Amino acid sequence: MAAALAQPYPARAVRLVVGFAAGGATDLSARFIAQKLSETLGQPVVVENRPGAASTLASEMVARSAPDGYTMLHANATVAMPSLFAKLSFDVRKDLVPVSLVGYGPLVIVVHPSLPVKTVKELVALARRKPGMLNYGTAGVGSFTHLAMALLVSMTNIDMVHVPYKGSSQAAVGLITGDAQLMFSAPAAAMPQMKEGRLRALAVSGTTRSAGLPEVPTLAEAGLAGYDATSWYGFLAPSGTPRAAISKLGEETAKALTATDLKERLLSQSVEPARGGVEEFTGFLDSEILKWAKVIKAAGIPPQ
Repeated sequence: MAAALAQPYPARAVRLVVGFAAGGATDLSARFIAQKLSETLGQPVVVENRPGAASTLASEMVARSAPDGYTMLHANATVAMPSLFAKLSFDVRKDLVPVSLVGYGPLVIVVHPSLPVKTVKELVALARRKPGMLNYGTAGVGSFTHLAMALLVSMTNIDMVHVPYKGSSQAAVGLITGDAQLMFSAPAAAMPQMKEGRLRALAVSGTTRSAGLPEVPTLAEAGLAGYDATSWYGFLAPSGTPRAAISKLGEETAKALTATDLKERLLSQSVEPARGGVEEFTGFLDSEILKWAKVIKAAGIPPQ
């Protein structure tokens, strides 16, 4: 280890592990940033996809990797939800260390155009008039789209039926065909259907409006004060990674995120670049773990 640290860092390729298949928002954001980091670090940053078990396989792999600064995890908000899982072979706060927040990915709540609502207040009123009559689709039990809706349900005390699908794409098909009446979706995925009039947007899930949907209010603006279900992306490394490596990776990531071309590529996937170093990310991660543990318990979602 001492010999490795004596060399200028990084002295070889850095591996960036993604817990999802190629082509999705998490994977694409990783590849966009990896390309920029390869330029600024002077060494290749290679994306490695390790999908499976709601990204926990990738998290475990990184947690068990050598803490030498050459392996990072590109995680999304799922990493802050350990209470979703019955058994994990790693502890996110003990075995992984935050490096840098990368971006935020707010969702948009969309409804089938046949649903007679144009605002969140109208949706809540309808659900109260017809308890158990509205179906909401999600990407699966425990998915972020499920938890975002579970938070809405708990804050409004309404009764809707959860229809879990095997992924966001199938959930979107179910919504368009009318099997479900509403769902949370990534804005980039929903926009084409919205433009064709197949879906109607009611609100976005973050604390600020989405750059891609500036005319759509936040749920807080729409009457649900305090609501925030923002997906996010960030880099973590194995616990014990040298502080110098963490600092270097964090600084270069922050610098890369200010590049106009990278910003544009991330925004094309509805990912808004983040700001914040190791300390900010550490505090944020702790708060996210506590927040979603409460939502999961309140929703009665059994450990998977």
